[in-house]
Amino acid sequence: QVQLVESGGGLVQPGGSLRLSCAASGSIFSIYAMGWYRQAPGKQRELVAGIASGGSTNYVDSVKGRFTISRDNAKKMVYLQMNSLKPEDTAVYYCNVIGLGYDWGQGTQVTVSS
Repeated sequence: QVQLVESGGGLVQPGGSLRLSCAASGSIFSIYAMGWYRQAPGKQRELVAGIASGGSTNYVDSVKGRFTISRDNAKKMVYLQMNSLKPEDTAVYYCNVIGLGYDWGQGTQVTVSS
């Protein structure tokens, strides 16, 4: 199991940028595929970006070209660089291991509004 702590969210204007960070501990981090998920009010949680242990990445269509997921295995960190933010990106963002059903952290709120 891992412990996950997200940070970096905040209030930004449309077109702005944020970088989210996820600190993982308590696991052999480097072997896991990691993902950033988000949950907007009234919506299901969705996986928006994933990164495999070897570094390959995938994105949901709505964020392709705008978001970049990366990881630093030595630091046990996962990042999500978000550019050209839109109001529809507003959500609580979570990181987690993909597919293993581990507990969710608190997430970090991203609000995109003018």
